[in-house]
Amino acid sequence: MIDYKKAAQTLGVEEAAVKAIASVESAGSGFILDPVSGKQVPKILFERHIMFKRLRDNTPINSADMAAKYPDIINPTPGGYKGGIAEQERLDRAEQIDRVTALESASWGAYQIMGFHWKALGYPSVQAFVNEAYTEEGQLNLFIKFVKASPNVLKALKAKDWKAVALAYNGPSYAQNNYDTKLKAAYDRFSKE
Repeated sequence: MIDYKKAAQTLGVEEAAVKAIASVESAGSGFILDPVSGKQVPKILFERHIMFKRLRDNTPINSADMAAKYPDIINPTPGGYKGGIAEQERLDRAEQIDRVTALESASWGAYQIMGFHWKALGYPSVQAFVNEAYTEEGQLNLFIKFVKASPNVLKALKAKDWKAVALAYNGPSYAQNNYDTKLKAAYDRFSKE
């Protein structure tokens, strides 16, 4: 059982606000069944534009050349999402190019925390961050650490300013996916429970 109350108390926000983030970011579940292994694995969203940028900025690999060869997993523009377990397959392919960069280029678990935050959240490696995403408690810990390290997210959550939450959490394109209205609707639903 996910201890939303613990997270809310730790952050000084309402429990309904924590539930709203999980509900909107991952459709309420941080895991998906891997049909090959038969095991639950963290739900991810692989971000090809992050892979492109991080390859370009942090490795000797030519990201433009890689984008020409593998535009669905390395690309300067967002997109190419397949959803479900197909996101894990995209990640697996990206790992063949550069494992660390690939892990950093996915958002993980119920709260969809980007792997590239591993150092800012106090993990010794991106692998340690990813390992944390393999349990419900670990995913909640990722969220708590992320919010604590993100003053704009914390301030907006405390104020229940859903536009500010969406902007700080998802970036300036949040309105394209109506994150703010989805968060408010989820908060309203959970606050009545």
